[in-house]
Amino acid sequence: MQHTLMESKDFLALTLANPKSISETFSFTLNNQTQVHVWDTGVIVFEPQKAGSKDIVLSSAVHGNETAPIEICNRLIKELLEESIEVHHRTMFLIGNPDSIHNGTRFVEENMNRLFNGAHSSGKGLVNQERIRAKRLEEYVDRFYTSQADGRHRIHYDLHTAIRASKHEKFAIYPYRDDKAYSAEQIMFLAACGVDTMLFHHEPTTTFSYFSSSNYGADAFTVELGKVRPFGQNDMTRFIATHEMLSRLITGRELELDAFNEDKLNLYQVCRVINKNYEDFEFTFANDVENFRSFPKGYVLAKENGDEIKIEHDEEAIVFPITNIPVGNRAVLMLIKPESLNVK
Repeated sequence: MQHTLMESKDFLALTLANPKSISETFSFTLNNQTQVHVWDTGVIVFEPQKAGSKDIVLSSAVHGNETAPIEICNRLIKELLEESIEVHHRTMFLIGNPDSIHNGTRFVEENMNRLFNGAHSSGKGLVNQERIRAKRLEEYVDRFYTSQADGRHRIHYDLHTAIRASKHEKFAIYPYRDDKAYSAEQIMFLAACGVDTMLFHHEPTTTFSYFSSSNYGADAFTVELGKVRPFGQNDMTRFIATHEMLSRLITGRELELDAFNEDKLNLYQVCRVINKNYEDFEFTFANDVENFRSFPKGYVLAKENGDEIKIEHDEEAIVFPITNIPVGNRAVLMLIKPESLNVK
């Protein structure tokens, strides 16, 4: 397998050829003395001879049909293997759900991004491949972060694309941080990646980014890089800034970030989550309404079981609306403009 990888420099191809698992883990050293470790299918770690102060996780394909982030990460991996760039900080790439990539679907049996922070083993337990894989991904993140001394800067960008079009093409979700300040540097790094819209979550969740944030103190984000498209249909020129900034980050080059300025950003606070509680749940707006569309107070947003669900604030925007989900799952996140933010 090592020979195959070094011949092609294509980690995605190796992963898709072995979607369940690889026959054996392996490690090797590049000419620039970077150590490369393949821990599992879709799991590759780059460790420089003299590591910088950061431990960086870049994950993609937690939803298998979100192809642009997969292509961005695979290109970075190829550049590292070709030694056209050299890693400065320890970096782990995770291709989350190879089975669903093969399937060309968001997931095979269950939405993996609702299965982290231990949710994989609750309720039904480890009854499908998504739950088993989520548990393994948690174990790899734990191994990666805890193998080093405390005090290092931990970062995790979980890269996605959204199901529907958005008023703001690229946006990120900042996981709930309790009373901790938000990082101005991280917000402006993402803005330099072209992600100029930030949603601040209001409660703990079972997403991959919240897992890394809550358990390891990582600066972690769910990053949405546009709209879902099949392989070969992504306009990769739209991700030039994202690729450039991620490359600068992992190679230790100067980031050259702007100072934090709310006026140059689109900032939203999650005010509530609306779940689907009955099979007849339906929105009152059309299926092609884009993310971040706003509605006025009193507007009937959805109906179910004979009840109306209305806008409660003067104005609320929607993100991730979806009805084709099991009862009990999240149907939409509701957003308001934040009154004040603890950003440092």
